[in-house]
Amino acid sequence: MAEADLDVVIRSMARQQHKALMAEARKRHARLTGLAAKAKTKESKARLKQTAKDMMLLANAAARRLQITAENAADSYARAMRNALEEIKAAEAKVAAAKSEAAAKKAAKKKA
Repeated sequence: MAEADLDVVIRSMARQQHKALMAEARKRHARLTGLAAKAKTKESKARLKQTAKDMMLLANAAARRLQITAENAADSYARAMRNALEEIKAAEAKVAAAKSEAAAKKAAKKKA
């Protein structure tokens, strides 16, 4: 049942991507706030601060969408694996029932 653990792999890859995205967003935010601190005019300082704030907001939204998509994919994969396993068990049960029925018919013929 090692194949079913792929949903864990999907989730861990999403966490890594989330961390990388947020680390880059923090770097850019720090760079923009640093530029805002060095800005000479009030307007450019406000513009850079607002850009930094908007950039972090958009990065958080993108990271959240990425995480939700990965969770949905992992859940879908796990559900598909469970359904496939149930179908296999049902098919095996059907075959076992057919074998026992055939054996019963054979035993009935021998008695008659």
